[in-house]
Amino acid sequence: MTADATAFVQSMTAEVVAIQQFVSLLKLEQTSLSNGNIDNLPEFAEQKSKFSTHLNSIAEQRNTALAAQGLAADRAGIEAWCAKHPDEKTAMVMWKKILSLAGEARELNRLNGELIQMRLQYISKALEALQSGNKSLDLYGPDGQSTLSDTRRIYGAV
Repeated sequence: MTADATAFVQSMTAEVVAIQQFVSLLKLEQTSLSNGNIDNLPEFAEQKSKFSTHLNSIAEQRNTALAAQGLAADRAGIEAWCAKHPDEKTAMVMWKKILSLAGEARELNRLNGELIQMRLQYISKALEALQSGNKSLDLYGPDGQSTLSDTRRIYGAV
């Protein structure tokens, strides 16, 4: 295996490991959301942002390796690289894992987004209920007079 091929396969292997870690983080986030724990959402967002930066860096290395060989920095370029290096079975295996894991990560992220939306709607409705309930408790103003607009006085009663 040439040094270029070795570096390319290593970058793809590193990408697989990074995406696996990202998927694990998304699964933890989903478990937390399913259990109603939203206190650690900012921490998850920060970790996901770091993973995104790391994954972009690894993909950039892969794309640079492809460009150095005159190949496009996309799916077709990777498939062309694999066709050009048929003995490098690891590269094709890693590429298939990358595609599979990326699809899993995309689906987990979509589901987590839906869980967050549901939680936000629940919180919003709870706040509305609390705020509307609070208004009904304002029966008397600061002067001690009733603040209800349709108070009914029975005239002639003591």
